[in-house]
Amino acid sequence: MSGRARLALCAAAATLMTSCALLPLVAEPTWLLLLVPLVAVQTGVGMAARRVPLGRPLTVAAQALATLLLLTLVFARQHAFFGLVPGPDALRHFADLLQQGSDDVSRYAIPAPLTDGIELLLIGGALVIGLLVDTLAVTFRSAAPAGLPLLALYSVAAGLSDGGADWLWFLVAAAGYLMLLLAEGRERLAQWGRVFGGAPRTPGAPEAGVVAPVRTGRRIGAVALGVALVVPLTLPGLHGGLLDTAGTGAGAGNGSGGTISAVNPLVSLRDNLNTDDDRQVLSLRTSTNDLADLYLRIVSLDEFDGTTWKPAQRHIVGVPDTLPTPVGLGTDVKRSKVRTVVTAADTYAQDWLPMPYPPSGVRISGRWRYEPVGMTLVGDHGQTTRGETYQVTSLDVEPTARQLAAAPEPPAALRREYTKVPSSLPKVVARTAGEVTSGAKSHYEEAVKLQDWFSVNGGFQYDTQVEVGRGPGAIANFLKKKEGFCVHFSFAMAAMARTLGIPARVAVGFAPGTPQADGSVAVNQKDAHAWPELYFEGVGWTRFEPTPTRGTTPPYTQSDTPGSSLPAETLPSKGSSSAPSAAASPSESCAGELRRLEACGSQSAAAVPQHEDEGSGPWWWLLIGLGALVAVAVPLSPMLWRQEVRGRRLGGHARTAQGVAAHTLAAWQELTDTAWDHGIPPDESLTPRKAADRIVRLGHLDPVAGAAVHRVADSVEQVLYSPRPLPAAGAAEDVRRVIEALRATVGTGTRLRALFLPRSAVRVLWAVSARWSALAARAAAARPTLRRT
Repeated sequence: MSGRARLALCAAAATLMTSCALLPLVAEPTWLLLLVPLVAVQTGVGMAARRVPLGRPLTVAAQALATLLLLTLVFARQHAFFGLVPGPDALRHFADLLQQGSDDVSRYAIPAPLTDGIELLLIGGALVIGLLVDTLAVTFRSAAPAGLPLLALYSVAAGLSDGGADWLWFLVAAAGYLMLLLAEGRERLAQWGRVFGGAPRTPGAPEAGVVAPVRTGRRIGAVALGVALVVPLTLPGLHGGLLDTAGTGAGAGNGSGGTISAVNPLVSLRDNLNTDDDRQVLSLRTSTNDLADLYLRIVSLDEFDGTTWKPAQRHIVGVPDTLPTPVGLGTDVKRSKVRTVVTAADTYAQDWLPMPYPPSGVRISGRWRYEPVGMTLVGDHGQTTRGETYQVTSLDVEPTARQLAAAPEPPAALRREYTKVPSSLPKVVARTAGEVTSGAKSHYEEAVKLQDWFSVNGGFQYDTQVEVGRGPGAIANFLKKKEGFCVHFSFAMAAMARTLGIPARVAVGFAPGTPQADGSVAVNQKDAHAWPELYFEGVGWTRFEPTPTRGTTPPYTQSDTPGSSLPAETLPSKGSSSAPSAAASPSESCAGELRRLEACGSQSAAAVPQHEDEGSGPWWWLLIGLGALVAVAVPLSPMLWRQEVRGRRLGGHARTAQGVAAHTLAAWQELTDTAWDHGIPPDESLTPRKAADRIVRLGHLDPVAGAAVHRVADSVEQVLYSPRPLPAAGAAEDVRRVIEALRATVGTGTRLRALFLPRSAVRVLWAVSARWSALAARAAAARPTLRRT
């Protein structure tokens, strides 16, 4: 083996050994196993380029190109040409992954889960360091400067870790660097070592040449050790977690005093709702059978500066054995006790304790403090929820519409504090609130009108990607665009309620989770939610739900007539459940009923892009452009049609009974078509329940996805067969969960075919054929009439 080949292998080994310092940062070490062959290929390309030989710039370019292709193959092959060559889509995917990785680094505590974004940061960063080390040490024959990128890699790892075993990883990294120095050769290293040694090598004195590498290595190692010990002190660690406040902390002391001053805990909410990694963060076991109102509240935001809501600086005390009765709750309001045992995942490190509201007792170990105004618990001196199991006794408060409508004015101090709005708030907010609530006879009716305007009849749409800007004009912009997610809806409704004189604040936490087969309830990242709380004297702080397609509508807001006993209509939410459906007749065909009710998604030939060839003669460039457009559009038209149909089927809907029924049936149609695209053809002879069993069995779905399939099937049976159906909420979210599960259980070929050549696209041809047959029948029926005339 040549000296340069040996040096290349040592450079690769040094990179991998230094990368080991990143192992404590994540929960799974599998990324390092993937990094080994990638570094080997990167090194092999460099060795081949130098053997050709290519010039130094071309060698570096060849290795950089190989690195880009490797990263594309691993992280963006579904967005690349032939799975290897990156294009605009692949580059956008890389940008999204990098943004996700950056967000995940700030969100998760160590050891963080190995998300796709974090894995790209780890592997991509190590490959870049490996390219720099190989370039310096092998291509330019300067091994000593190659220690700088290695030191940078180690310093980042040491600065982010908790310091438990930093010395071990430093020894591993230092050993790799010293091995690289020795492999480079004493002559080259001795020449570079004059910078550290201070004296040139004397010709004819071989001892100097022999000692120089060792002496230089010691001095470089000493410098590296000093930097490695000092740099971590200047780098921030990873703290907090999901929905965590980046700087939240409790005051010192273990008695009954202290204060808490927190920053906005909504910093990660948008990312949690948009994440592809919808991992479970909490598991619940509760004594209540009604999970629709089992919201987990983390903290209340009661200070409004016109731009955002945030928790006020509050006095905190030790956690009492029995928590006091909530402020404003009268004795005549119906209530019952609920006991809930919560287990937090090891990856969920939250300073605030998620609990059902209002809590009346908490049993938990560790250093926790109680904030009486918001009735919340906050960790003291770094205490978090990571891996904690705790029991909460809470009150299920059930006020009636009559009690809320008859609520007297709140105390002056409370009204003054919770109805404050800044002068910078645009006038349109108060003006719109007045217009929406016109004709209301009480604050309760005003609150219900606001809720229904946002969630039912105001034309708002739920969208986690929308941008409404920042500053005082953000709420006004949201009211104009009518697009946003739970933060926008809760912020806007609370602000508008305050302009009407209703005390209001915003709560942050989790919407009801998903029931599991073992009786527990799973709460995932995408269940993160925000909602407004309005104060009514005699009832206390009361939850409202203005966000469409999220959470559940409170029963006491279902009727404009106080005292009405109408049941609560649930909003679609993946966290809610439905009552058992009525038995379906085995002889009835689900697909036939879907067509009878005209609730299936429309399949029209117009969905296929049409192109007209116009122009002639010298318009060659126009023809070429049109030809290229057709060449691109025709192969992609099945995929584009399926995406458009899926968005229409799973999009928003009216809150009327007909609208909910149509949405449920369209969601079922989308579920069966997606299963068809992934190799499970529909069987129209089966009832929805049996069809669901078949999809779960043939699709090899896990219990969570299987439960989602059955929930959609149950809601379809209720719509089709029940005399007074109560459709299950969250059909769209359940279908999306099943889609992800089906994609995960099939191979790459099946997944690509489902994307680009979906089998269900044949419905377009069926629709065209049906329309042609209908047109031919009408023409045939018209001919005898023409003959008679």
